[in-house]
Amino acid sequence: MNSLSAAKASEPSCTTAVKYSSWRKVTSLFIDLSKLVVRFFCISIVRVVGHSGWRPPLPRSEFLLLDLHPRIITLGTAGGPRWWPAVPGQAPRQGIATAVVVGDALYLVDCGRGAGSQYARAGLALDRLRGVFLTHLHSDHTVDLPALLLFGWMTSDRRQGRPVRIIGPGDRGALPPTNANAASAVLALFPDTPTAGTTKMIEHLLRAYSADTADRMFDSLRPSPYTVFSTEDVSLPEGIGYDPNTNPSPAGMAPFEVYRDELVTVTATLVQHPPVAPAFAFRFDTAEGSVTISGDTAPCQNLITLATGTDLLLHEAIDFDWAANAYAEADEATRAATLEHHRKSHTSPAQAGALAREAGVQTLALHHLVPGDGLATAFEAAQDTFGGSVLIPDDLDVISFARRAEPALTGANVDNH
Repeated sequence: MNSLSAAKASEPSCTTAVKYSSWRKVTSLFIDLSKLVVRFFCISIVRVVGHSGWRPPLPRSEFLLLDLHPRIITLGTAGGPRWWPAVPGQAPRQGIATAVVVGDALYLVDCGRGAGSQYARAGLALDRLRGVFLTHLHSDHTVDLPALLLFGWMTSDRRQGRPVRIIGPGDRGALPPTNANAASAVLALFPDTPTAGTTKMIEHLLRAYSADTADRMFDSLRPSPYTVFSTEDVSLPEGIGYDPNTNPSPAGMAPFEVYRDELVTVTATLVQHPPVAPAFAFRFDTAEGSVTISGDTAPCQNLITLATGTDLLLHEAIDFDWAANAYAEADEATRAATLEHHRKSHTSPAQAGALAREAGVQTLALHHLVPGDGLATAFEAAQDTFGGSVLIPDDLDVISFARRAEPALTGANVDNH
């Protein structure tokens, strides 16, 4: 029996008991404070293109005030429907997912591979999650939705009556045209619902897990998952001339509101990611600053309009040279179709930098990185075309988008005092 157990067993005097109780409270407080300090000081480091070494996302003096700043957490920074290998000395990048933190509220943009696990690793509470925003319905942006729906359902007892709103594209409405390189006809895999939107996709996901949901509801008396999550297909503005095949990103359209609460207003625009349509970029405006998240897109005037003057732009980036080499040994039709898709639907680092400069953003951060196992040097060209602060974040990095009185740099490029 150790000394503490002996002290308890001997029924100490009132004075001794008070001293022990006080000591225990002080020790507990010290442990809690230590955990808090470790948590903030162990936040991942962001590489800054064009600057040597590594710097913390915020100055040390601001760590304990971090909760006062609107910020994003890069839950996953890799793009593409694949498992990327690890870069030597680093963990593999997880699939694209970004948490937007404003006050005590959380918002999730996209739900790529590992999003749920990363959400938990970041110490984020599901009870604080208000909305999930899907830029488009490609698998690398949605593959962890089943985990969010099913695991979130099981761990969110306090969400009943205030479901998390899952907001994303509606049904495409028509099959995409067959690529000109096809050697034969391509048939729809599911002719009855060939291009399901967000609401129908989530219904299908829950149907696929009907054995699981029946067990939880009938045996464990869980409420319906729809008490924890609700689904919404984004309604497009009328009269913009949208067509999924011929005009997926109508020129001159104005950003439109898709969500509002007392902390944020979220606006969207249609971007250029053919053949996927609708495909959105989202902007979060708060009293303290704004962040715009591009989704997947080629350089697009609609995105420039949405991102104008934003404090932080998170933009996708692909290394086209890597893409050409990656498909060098594929058959000619596959190689041609794939490279054509990449160039008409994605953005190079240099293009992202030029777009950010034209939009007048304060800070540019590149994510949805392809290749996901590439080095930061593969994306350096953004620095040359932007001229401002360019960040290449790792997973679980924290970047503030609080507005500054002067054009000081947010995120990792703030000097360490």
